[in-house]
Amino acid sequence: MKTDPFLVEEFMNVYEHKVELNLAETCVDPFTLREFLTLMDREDFLKELKDIKLTYGFIEGSLPLRQGIAALYHKMEPENILVASGAIGANFLVFYSLVEPGDTVISIFPAYQQLYSAPKSLGAKVKVLTLSENDHWLPDCQKLSELVDKRTKLIVINNPHNPTGALIDTDGLKEIYDIAEKADAFLLCDETYRGLYIKPDDFVSSAVDLGRKAIVTGSFSKSLSLTGLRLGWIAADNQIIEECKAHREYTTISNGVIDDALATIAIEGIDRIYQRNLDLIRNNHRILSCWIEDESLIDWIPSKAGSIAFLKYDLNMGSEDICLRLIRDKGTLIVPGSCFGMEKYLRVGYGCKTGVLAAGLSRFKDFLNSNR
Repeated sequence: MKTDPFLVEEFMNVYEHKVELNLAETCVDPFTLREFLTLMDREDFLKELKDIKLTYGFIEGSLPLRQGIAALYHKMEPENILVASGAIGANFLVFYSLVEPGDTVISIFPAYQQLYSAPKSLGAKVKVLTLSENDHWLPDCQKLSELVDKRTKLIVINNPHNPTGALIDTDGLKEIYDIAEKADAFLLCDETYRGLYIKPDDFVSSAVDLGRKAIVTGSFSKSLSLTGLRLGWIAADNQIIEECKAHREYTTISNGVIDDALATIAIEGIDRIYQRNLDLIRNNHRILSCWIEDESLIDWIPSKAGSIAFLKYDLNMGSEDICLRLIRDKGTLIVPGSCFGMEKYLRVGYGCKTGVLAAGLSRFKDFLNSNR
């Protein structure tokens, strides 16, 4: 099995621990264990931890954890949930379970590279639905319909969208789902950033509540700030979950019991986490918006959800060159658009601490001033 270089991960792996200010991080400010347990009123967990037996965990995820995740949806029960190794593990398990050589997979582009490179590595014919800034980075359903063929197995989207922060509304999701269902294909929606809405009224239903052909993946990393647990999940029809469980036996036996226990605490107190994280990203979004409004070399389609923004720049240099010079001269990390196959763009994460965002934008402004 041949794989393409995973551009954004390779870039992050080299530089994210070598800078003072990380504006490339896409997670909302990860908790320390102390911060998390204090917010959850569970400081006693460290005492309980001493009696946890370090054996194999629950294969599907513990029942309390799956019950809590199922409650995030309207039509899911615990048996519709399979806990996995982060959203990246959940996505791969779906591809590994459903995609066969010769199948057609349609994926949005730009996107997190796994969503189109992983099915390609499994022998699928991957067609990309290219998103346009002119359409506010939203899928064109007419173009999507034209890409569907008789071998289409899977349509893959990401909502909220990485790298742009675009948000497909419920009607738009329903239109995409109907295209998949008509083609007897599955719709896989990566909902890693679900819940992080800049405006509260922009709430969007989960794709999995639209019908049995929908599959969604979620994560404890981005919206819930528990990146270090490396846990995510699949929510889907029972038949799909059983197929994924059968393939999981060849990848991961179970997740860690301590991770499962901490994730269960998080699900039980999820409203507190969202309140903390929404306060942070909404404030940071305002700061970023004001900064862009005052900067003639930068433009954007304002992100509506998530913790990331895709900035268009007006400089006569490549995106990687800009980012490498920012690292070298300003100790500041952002992600070049080239990692998403999109020159003249930069991805910025604004889920970090407000002080980090403000300092990073200040250094970026200094860089722009010296290159006008």
